[in-house]
Amino acid sequence: MTTKKTDAIVIGAGWAGSILAKELTEAGLSVTILERGEDRATAVEGDYPTSIDELRGAIRHRLFQNLSQSTVTIRNTIDQTAVPYRRLAAFLPGEGVGGAGLHWSGVHFRVAPDDLALRTNVVARYGKSFIPEGMNLQDYDVTYEELEPFFDKAEKVFGTSGEPYTIKGKVAGTGNPFAPDRSDAFPLPAMRDVYSASLFKKAAANVGYHPYSLPAANASAQYTNPYGVQMGPCNFCGYCSGYDCYMYSKASPNVNILPALRQDPKFTLITKAHVLKVDLDSDGKKATGVTYLDLRTNQQVQLQADLVIISAFQFHNVHLMLLSGIGEPYDPVKNTGTIGRNFVYQTITTSRAWLPSKQYTNLFVGAGGAGVAIDDFNSMNFDHGPLGFVGGSPVWVNQAGVKPIAAAIGGPGGKAPTWGEGYKDAMVETYRHSLTIDAHGSNMAYRDIYLDLDPTYKNAYGQPLLRMTFTWKDNDIRMNQYVVSKIEPIMKEMGATRYALGQLHANDVFDTRRYQTTHLGGGAVMGADPKTSAINRYLQSWDVSNVFVIGASAFPQGMGYNPTGMVAALAYWAAYHIRTTYLKNPGPMVQA
Repeated sequence: MTTKKTDAIVIGAGWAGSILAKELTEAGLSVTILERGEDRATAVEGDYPTSIDELRGAIRHRLFQNLSQSTVTIRNTIDQTAVPYRRLAAFLPGEGVGGAGLHWSGVHFRVAPDDLALRTNVVARYGKSFIPEGMNLQDYDVTYEELEPFFDKAEKVFGTSGEPYTIKGKVAGTGNPFAPDRSDAFPLPAMRDVYSASLFKKAAANVGYHPYSLPAANASAQYTNPYGVQMGPCNFCGYCSGYDCYMYSKASPNVNILPALRQDPKFTLITKAHVLKVDLDSDGKKATGVTYLDLRTNQQVQLQADLVIISAFQFHNVHLMLLSGIGEPYDPVKNTGTIGRNFVYQTITTSRAWLPSKQYTNLFVGAGGAGVAIDDFNSMNFDHGPLGFVGGSPVWVNQAGVKPIAAAIGGPGGKAPTWGEGYKDAMVETYRHSLTIDAHGSNMAYRDIYLDLDPTYKNAYGQPLLRMTFTWKDNDIRMNQYVVSKIEPIMKEMGATRYALGQLHANDVFDTRRYQTTHLGGGAVMGADPKTSAINRYLQSWDVSNVFVIGASAFPQGMGYNPTGMVAALAYWAAYHIRTTYLKNPGPMVQA
């Protein structure tokens, strides 16, 4: 075993890891990122035209996790036996430098302030009895006002395009009227609306909703960010989600942070390094470094450090904490422990409208973050009292670009034949004259939905796989049904010749065979009480004070918005407090 030393170890080279590495090197620390996958640079991986090969990218999953080496096991209920997730479908974790931040779409939201104190707000409005039995609602223990400067910083680093509503309390644009106040404008103006989005915007306004252009980490114009790295304007090629951007237009760690970070002599990147565990001292209260497997030589390496940042994909964070013995594993029967507690997802469903034959939607055109949304039924923006559920959903047309293979294997939808001439005609009609509308909903946390170590299956390195116990609950199904019902008037106003509403149904279970977003959260959540949270308000482990856990694993419950904006803001928030407080006086920043 080889032993080495650095000031800080960062596990994972995605958005969270890249942000922490940049901030800590600026603070003067020597920082080593350990990344399990390959190194990736846009000049190589984004080479045109190979970068937009749909077969190589979306079908053969070039940028995604290799499930033959490590995966998760999945079951719907606690009385079932979990089986391994062997084929990428429902969610697509990234692997390699950039992580999921390389293949994401680019929708870049802030957070709804009410969601940060959801339990407090629900109880204040409707009383404790409104919360269903077994639902674990929890506050983040941080406010939007505290996070706002870090949302602003992340947007400037990402080169986010958008239209504000209010800046410093004054109306400044035609953006989302439900959005929280901002300290500054977006770095770039909003992306242009494609035809389908413009139809949705007009129809949604006509039926009384409040449409706005989505905030997108796709550059609407050329841009140079605070780190001095450059972006080019998006050309709506339709190859965002699942691909690295050959135009340097979609924000990614590879485009927006790593080019500057790689030039810092205090920074080291080690790829093909699978972290086996965080090493702890004899009493388990301090991390001494990590042990990782060099996948090139198959040799174990011990890397010592005074500070360890766990900043991989959501369930990798939880898995590593369980393998390392950091914190108490969650027990749903006893309702004790925190590691694995409050695992959440999203309740996305897609509806389709077909337009008259003279209206061409040109589905091949698109940008991952561009589109038009309404927030009338998101978060606490509407009265939940008569409806009897918690949570909500934005609704949007987000035409990211439909590729040929996806169009073929997805089929025309509706009641079309599944083969032959009728199928072909319907597929062509769908591709030319239809559009989709998503309800991108929240998902609450529950006592019997959680993550733990699987008792049977192991990964290629001899370690127990992470086990996911998850299915849809009545609250989330009813929320989805209500929000989807509000899509129908928009479709009628558009002049749709026919439409199909996509929604969850009573007793539906989570089905891993179809894609439903890669927006997993929770499992190592933040909060004020160490009995119900794994990390404190600064994302510092309650149990091992020199370990910080950054990512969507910190979310106490799911939200309607995409998680990346919140992950980035929390990363900058945690980094700021590490730099200004922790490094001056290492130890717990919040007393339990």
